Amino acid sequence: MPALLGLSLACPVALLLLTSQPLVVPSAVLLLVLVAAVAAEGVNVHVEFRRQSFHSSASEVAFVIALLEVGGAWTAATRAAAVAVVLLAHRLPTAKVVFNTAVAVLEAGVATAILALLPSGGLATPSTWLSSLLAVFAANVVGAGLVAGAITLTQGYPGRAIWTSLFVPVVVVQPVAVTIGLAILLLLHTTVWSLLLVVPMVVALVLVYRRFAAVTRQSHSLERVYEFARRVEQVEPDDAGTRQIVHAVRELLNAERVALWLPPYLDEGPRLVVATEDGADWYDGPGDSDDPLRRRAVGSTGGAIRVSAGRADERDTVALARRGVSELLGAPVTTAAGEPGYLEVCDRRSDIVSFGRSERGALESMLTHVNAAIRQQQLLTRIRFDADHDRLTGLPNRQRLAAEVDALLAEGAAGAGLILASLGTYADITDTLGHAASDELLLVTAGLLREHAPPRALLARMEREQFAVLLPGLSLAATEQAARRLREAAATRVRVAGLDLEVSLTIGVAAAPEHGTDAGTLMQRADVALLAAGGSGGVASYHPVLDQQSLRRLQLGTELAQAMADGQIGVVFQPVIDAQTSDIVSVETLVRWTHPRFGSIPPEDVIGLAEQIGRIGAVTDHVLDLALARCRRWLDQGISLSVAVNVSAFSLSEPDLVDRIRGALERHGVPGELLVLELTESSVVDDSVRESSVLEDLHDLGLRLSMDDFGTGYSSLSQLRQLPIDEVKIDKSFVLSMATSQGESFIARSIIELAHNLGLCVVAEGVEDEMTRNQLIAMGCDKLQGFLISRPLPEDRLEKWLLARTGVRSAAPGASHRRLFVRT
Repeated sequence: MPALLGLSLACPVALLLLTSQPLVVPSAVLLLVLVAAVAAEGVNVHVEFRRQSFHSSASEVAFVIALLEVGGAWTAATRAAAVAVVLLAHRLPTAKVVFNTAVAVLEAGVATAILALLPSGGLATPSTWLSSLLAVFAANVVGAGLVAGAITLTQGYPGRAIWTSLFVPVVVVQPVAVTIGLAILLLLHTTVWSLLLVVPMVVALVLVYRRFAAVTRQSHSLERVYEFARRVEQVEPDDAGTRQIVHAVRELLNAERVALWLPPYLDEGPRLVVATEDGADWYDGPGDSDDPLRRRAVGSTGGAIRVSAGRADERDTVALARRGVSELLGAPVTTAAGEPGYLEVCDRRSDIVSFGRSERGALESMLTHVNAAIRQQQLLTRIRFDADHDRLTGLPNRQRLAAEVDALLAEGAAGAGLILASLGTYADITDTLGHAASDELLLVTAGLLREHAPPRALLARMEREQFAVLLPGLSLAATEQAARRLREAAATRVRVAGLDLEVSLTIGVAAAPEHGTDAGTLMQRADVALLAAGGSGGVASYHPVLDQQSLRRLQLGTELAQAMADGQIGVVFQPVIDAQTSDIVSVETLVRWTHPRFGSIPPEDVIGLAEQIGRIGAVTDHVLDLALARCRRWLDQGISLSVAVNVSAFSLSEPDLVDRIRGALERHGVPGELLVLELTESSVVDDSVRESSVLEDLHDLGLRLSMDDFGTGYSSLSQLRQLPIDEVKIDKSFVLSMATSQGESFIARSIIELAHNLGLCVVAEGVEDEMTRNQLIAMGCDKLQGFLISRPLPEDRLEKWLLARTGVRSAAPGASHRRLFVRT
């Protein structure tokens, strides 16, 4: 369409020029003008819009010479011929050659008309110079307007940027070219020896114009990078955002297609995101890990690579042909997956301009923003993943399992089985070998369950030693069979911490819809079945009669007070030592309940039960009495040793807590400084506690307040400025992994440094090996607690341990009691 329109305008103008302008010109002059026009047209600045490319050249030098030397008709002819020759050499489409040739004729006609209207004298008169400048300027304005109109007609309105690209050369560069052309004519009319001056002048003009072209292209590249950065900042950190990034790269580099390949990450598989001219969402090549172009780009240390068909070797040529492209830019993408991603940009949409140094530089600049966006997406993926997955095994957690069960049942599934499996040896291994060994056993067990679970099963880790397996579409009978097969397959001996240990699972089974139609009910009934499985061959299915097991908790609640009176509920002690001197600075007092029927009741069950039935105050007083009684006996032996007692959030809300603790201290004759109260992080930052004076009142008794399990809640060290806290205990989940995880080690170091800055003492619990101990000492940790020093011991065994492992240090100056230290 633009070609026909241009031709319809150019033909009348050409005819008018032929009939109104002199045609007799010396052949030598005409030939020189034609050669100059062709040479000038070869120095171009290309302007792109989508698939179209338009150019601005230094042809005004030849243009003004032709106008003044050979007249309008021959100017139009030589200018049109030069444009046609140059564009045909670039193998442009015929329609584009016709359009640009027509524009050249129209520009000559406009310039000729302006010169005829304006006053002019000889070549040496200023009026001729001014008229020439105005004539060429008007011609170029018309030409630029026609080019902009053609772009708008074929591609849509291009925006303000295209006007800048087209008209800046008209205003800034082309008047200079006209001036140089006039100067050349003046010199040549003066003497033929002026060629010695003209040739360097022309060469300088060509170099300046080419430099202008390079600067223009670099400016466009910089604008593209800024625009890309702005757009990337606005995308959402999800799959749609990734697709928007790829489309932005394609648009701003004016490419036929762009592909972004990302490696597997967490529970996501590899992704290939593609943006193409035809809307295809896949093409062959970038997703292949053995593709030579991808491997070369990913392994490149020098930034983005550029490959073109004209300079490619045989392998690269095959890879380009596989994609159906002639040139490619490729670059690695930084990811959090431990494996780089890959971004490739194929074929410039322009029919003249190809990828060059500026596009390669623009892509490398864009990669900075691509990498940042991908890292942000993967950070959010990690946060979401951690929220519903177990950190140790990477399996879905209880929350995720519940969501999957509800979603499955909401879809109207015919049935679903739920297996709840408990690892029988977990507690013994933890007590005997430590948490590192039990964690290793959990990982091995998770691997066994993954290996032997049915293909469609969803495996999850619940808490501690419990795993769950969701079996979509299975009946109760089929779930029971699957549970037995799974238990048998997992019943094997594995090597953990240098020992051959047996994996033994106890399994509870529930099925929908027989046992429940929602996740909460189904999981609760599988848990009830698990409790019953210990006495039924290791596998038990839910039955309503098993609900009577819940009476166990009720029975324990009714027996709690009598158990304390009868001595069933007692305490064990775990020493805490000074990290620098190995002095035993305190012992933590931990509750234990040995039931004559149910055996050992886990401490968390004792506390949870006491809180539920409102007896936590009585349990706290009982443990406090036992701890202070032990402390008093040490004082009677001339030994100063603090005792630490845990106080729950429920106890902090009791109005008489301070009076009860004051009374216990007075009753046992123990000074307040020998008592440490360990408070949970969540209880300390609870609004009701912070708004009351309970912490200040406790601190006024002279005792020390310690924040237990710090780092697992929602407080920050800065919040502790307003609280009368004396020390923080780093949660053992950080300490246990310090020897193998730089992240956990960094967290521990940060807590220690910040706590010291606030004047707080730091205790590390969970110290199980010498490497961790040495790290903590180097970090400046004040106190250590864990299996490396001693396990929690009952009173009689603690006495034996003290006799065997400790020495007595004389009382410090001004003190009346001796101190104990651990002998090395």
